[in-house]
Amino acid sequence: MAKQITYRRVYEETSPQDGKRVLVDRVWPRGMRKEDAHLDEWLRDVAPSTELRKWYSHEPSRFTEFRRRYFAELRDSGHRQAAEHLRDLAAQDKLLLLTATKDVDHSQAAVLTEWLTRKR
Repeated sequence: MAKQITYRRVYEETSPQDGKRVLVDRVWPRGMRKEDAHLDEWLRDVAPSTELRKWYSHEPSRFTEFRRRYFAELRDSGHRQAAEHLRDLAAQDKLLLLTATKDVDHSQAAVLTEWLTRKR
């Protein structure tokens, strides 16, 4: 059973209530020093493929299709191990998914939160 899962921008302040802090972007956030991120993990292999990320280009009008395609990617062999690891983390502790994306409600972090909270 998944514990509390939330998401927000990696640039925001840390909090003692964050739980496990996991960056779910494929590329490192601009202007962020690694020591300032205060991450428990960087799971770049759970992020959308470069092709999907470039196609989506954070266009909210494409979000529904992005979500559908990303759910499919989470089942493929390139993402499966990282996705299952993320599911294991969510089962153990509070989990905070981090992204550099400005519009976090239309990001892979939002999609992953939905994916993690679904019943299997």
